[in-house]
Amino acid sequence: MRHSCILAALLVSSGACLAQGSVELYGIADLGLRATSGLSAKNTPATPGTATAVGSGVDNTSRWGVKGQESLGGGWKALFRLEGGINADTGTSAKSDRLFDRLAWAGLDSPYGTLALGRQPNLLSDALIPVDPLGKRDASFNPNINIAGLSNTAFGTHAFGRQYGPSGYADNFYRLDNTVKYTGNLGPWQARAAYSFGEVPGDAAASSSHGVALAYQRPDWVVSGATTQFRSREGLPLDAWSVGAALRQGAWQFKANAARNVAVTGPDRSVHQRVLSAGVSRGVGQKLLVTTAWYAVRREASGLPDDGFDRGFLFVEETLAPRTTAYVEADYTVWRGDAAGLTASRPNDRHGAGLTLGLMQKF
Repeated sequence: MRHSCILAALLVSSGACLAQGSVELYGIADLGLRATSGLSAKNTPATPGTATAVGSGVDNTSRWGVKGQESLGGGWKALFRLEGGINADTGTSAKSDRLFDRLAWAGLDSPYGTLALGRQPNLLSDALIPVDPLGKRDASFNPNINIAGLSNTAFGTHAFGRQYGPSGYADNFYRLDNTVKYTGNLGPWQARAAYSFGEVPGDAAASSSHGVALAYQRPDWVVSGATTQFRSREGLPLDAWSVGAALRQGAWQFKANAARNVAVTGPDRSVHQRVLSAGVSRGVGQKLLVTTAWYAVRREASGLPDDGFDRGFLFVEETLAPRTTAYVEADYTVWRGDAAGLTASRPNDRHGAGLTLGLMQKF
């Protein structure tokens, strides 16, 4: 009820401001009919068998948001952005404890760069934007978002089991509270630096995060990377880095990325994860885009067998109108070691496959 009242107030206020051109209400509704084998409705490993469900956000995460800006003169602008994820198949918020789980920040844009304060994606996420082979599609199932970007590090029989940095969640550090982020551009170079305050009394380092990112962008190619360190409330470190490149040649686009993170989970205990990915996209005519990508995830954890998985994707998207896209998505996963895990003491299928027919509408 509280969220509904806030939403109604924001819609009313944004409607008044839209006439002034300073505030914009926007969003995505992405829904598809998905059939799977060896996967649950949430894309986790399952016992052998098939299932059919309505899925949300397979191409792009369903979301809604409000953003705005106001000129302060002299090339300076005040900015804000509020954005929350939506489970469009059920009409619920992606995070039941947060109205704006994706973004909640205010800042200043100037000739010297942009400074933003609030809840924001980590720098690994920023670095992946131009070089992820899928273009950051299928966020809940994309290994670069889950493992390289640290949005869901729990799979199979193991999880970090704690929070690193001020994300608010165990095993998910993709977006961070209390973050100060600076973005500066100089010719083809783009540099970012961020610090997230843990706000633990008496220990400034606990639950904090800091990092830097750098990208070099040309019309036909880009190189992008970032490194970030997170701390748990107990002071345990999680160190992560990601680096990738993209190249465009005519209608073809090639992308590749490598990422690694190491988390200390206790005395003489650690988890090492790495992700290698590559993919290619091709535009066919003015309306059709075909994208293929392959991801290899490997994990080494103290006291547990090495595991991981390989996952391939195929996306075919057709632009029906400026704000409407129809798509077909196919994926195939091969689990390694004991990563498939168990369901009610029964081994899960070591192979998983999915097929989605969907429609994405932007507003």
